[in-house]
Amino acid sequence: MSRLSSLNRLLWDLVELPSINPSLEYKDAGLTGEEKVAIYLEDLARASGIDSKRMKVLPGRQNLILRLKPSGKIKNKVMLTPHMDVVPATPDAFLPKIKNGCLFGRGACDTKGSIASFFHAFLRLSKETSRPKNTEIIFVGLIDEEFGQAGSRLLAQKGPKANLAIAGEPTNLKVVSAHKGNLWIRLSTNGKAAHGSTPQYGSNAINHMVPVLEALTNEYPKLLTIKVHPLLGSPTISIGKIRGGSQPNVVPDSCEIDIDRRTIPGETDKSVQKEMRNLFRKLKIKSPEFSATRSVPCPPLDTDTTLPLVRSFLKASKRRTTIGVPYFTDASPISMGGTPALVYGPGNIAQAHSKNEWVSLEEVERAEQSIFRFLSNLE
Repeated sequence: MSRLSSLNRLLWDLVELPSINPSLEYKDAGLTGEEKVAIYLEDLARASGIDSKRMKVLPGRQNLILRLKPSGKIKNKVMLTPHMDVVPATPDAFLPKIKNGCLFGRGACDTKGSIASFFHAFLRLSKETSRPKNTEIIFVGLIDEEFGQAGSRLLAQKGPKANLAIAGEPTNLKVVSAHKGNLWIRLSTNGKAAHGSTPQYGSNAINHMVPVLEALTNEYPKLLTIKVHPLLGSPTISIGKIRGGSQPNVVPDSCEIDIDRRTIPGETDKSVQKEMRNLFRKLKIKSPEFSATRSVPCPPLDTDTTLPLVRSFLKASKRRTTIGVPYFTDASPISMGGTPALVYGPGNIAQAHSKNEWVSLEEVERAEQSIFRFLSNLE
């Protein structure tokens, strides 16, 4: 431990603080909640004279907001917005280990590597004799990214607005300006129950769902390939769950399927449902009932890459262009609130949520340097 750099020690300490999202039905209360992480970061910030504030989001759960004011009048604002929660893991996953230049432990990649690099750069700038003249820098530790994004949604509604936000996620240090949206739809068919020995007296809801499944599996993906976004490619559909019937000797009177539909810019919940209904009509399939299984919108992200601050961040991160990714992030709710957002951070998304989650310490250091360069060059 004594040989760790201040950045690596920060990451070590963060991984050591369990912060499993309480909404994910994990039974060990000692390992859940973001508060331990928030207190740790808040204490470090206050020791450096940085203003601290909390934003109540859910019972016992708060966003952490730290402000680094400019030397002059505030004309612009930039937000750093990594999330503090992680997905469930066994207690030993919160005992960090370093091997072959990588730090292992729950949250190392998703997304305490981003917290460490963002916060370390933020703290380092606060100790510089010169800081941006007219740009306020706001560090926001968000709650609940791994469940309903309640932290970023409330931040967008009631928190500060900025000229740019950078959401921390494992992107292998590539700058993400676009990602797909996430629409969950439930389709239901109805029938009439009867005894299994006399199915002719009933109406089998599962049988009614079969042509719907065939259409969504065979014909619908062909329609989706027609629509292409330059960074995201085509929309996708995945049928993730099916329910129907109570037991083998009863003709089922209901059947449901849950669909994960990844959207691209230009698509809406209504347009997707209309598209599906039109397909069923064309194939002469009785349309099932539609219902949403999420109460909050999860639209795609598509940030304007010509914005001056986006260009500045690309330069600071030594990238020429941005990329798109298929997964959903806090950047979308933040952008819905009027703040343009990018996604950036150390680590590979393939490591997120994995049993032996890890992040490259070299990438964490490079991320910190990129964030510091960006912040240092703000006006």
